[in-house]
Amino acid sequence: MKEKGYIPQRTQVKLMMGGVISLGKLLIKNPGDIKILRQMEPLKERYIRPQMAYDLPKYKDGMKYCDSEEKYLRPTLYCNCRAPEVIALANELGAYKKSDREFAEAAFHFVKEKLPLEILPFNEVEVTFRRGTGTCFHLITAFIALCRAAGIKARYKMFAMNMIQAWYDSTIDVDPVVKKWYDSMGYFMLEGEGEVYVDGKWTVAHVGPKAERQAAAGISVTKFGEDSIGVWFFALPGTTMRMESLPYGLAAMVGFAKKLAPGSMERVNVSIQNQIEMGRKIIEEAGGVEAYDKQARKKKGPKQPKMDLNGRKEIIFRE
Repeated sequence: MKEKGYIPQRTQVKLMMGGVISLGKLLIKNPGDIKILRQMEPLKERYIRPQMAYDLPKYKDGMKYCDSEEKYLRPTLYCNCRAPEVIALANELGAYKKSDREFAEAAFHFVKEKLPLEILPFNEVEVTFRRGTGTCFHLITAFIALCRAAGIKARYKMFAMNMIQAWYDSTIDVDPVVKKWYDSMGYFMLEGEGEVYVDGKWTVAHVGPKAERQAAAGISVTKFGEDSIGVWFFALPGTTMRMESLPYGLAAMVGFAKKLAPGSMERVNVSIQNQIEMGRKIIEEAGGVEAYDKQARKKKGPKQPKMDLNGRKEIIFRE
């Protein structure tokens, strides 16, 4: 388990403990916030999961896939790259027919463009493909599983992040308790990206934000090989980690959050849908994704939100 990365790294433990402690203090000082976490206000817009944006291909006997037990190619926690759904989709995207880079780019664009973000508990990767939505970690896992099925090494990159002002305003600011929690920590738990080994080097692939959400934030549309750090969010120094698998404990925290704060999760999911719809209109007015992206890249970089932070002596990160 340790060799595969199932055991959380020390930095991960610090981050998760910091988040739990911060939330616990917040709820102790503001017990009335528990009701806000759990409920949606009457007459508020409710979240309805969007229809899948693709038809999942059927698995057929004889489809090629990688059965290596080598690191970064084998199945790991929540990332069964040998599931029939994964193999079928990898073959449809051109596994073993395209070059490694061409396939990785195809997998990147499929996950980024076809699977919108939805905040929900962890599940196996094949469930994500059958549902068509997921958190950033669901989507990163989907990308990694496709690459591993095609025989291309892929891994996770995690870090603590704070977000750009536009995302803060449209995602965090929609829920008063989540806003207090974020402001008290100065970061929003863990974020992640995928990395794939092509052309003799590790190449980043951040599949979390759809082009529409990035357009709604007024930033460029990140491409395969472009890091979202500095564009979509900012990583806290000393918190970057790379691993073969998602660790134990992360799923339990998300599951606990779902039980504790279903109202907050729904508010964030509604906000995400509204961002996508807003971004869709912006892209249409610009003349398409490429035209919008060209305009966005001429502008200045994103701003970090201003927060009143509390000192946290118990959490120290070092490069």
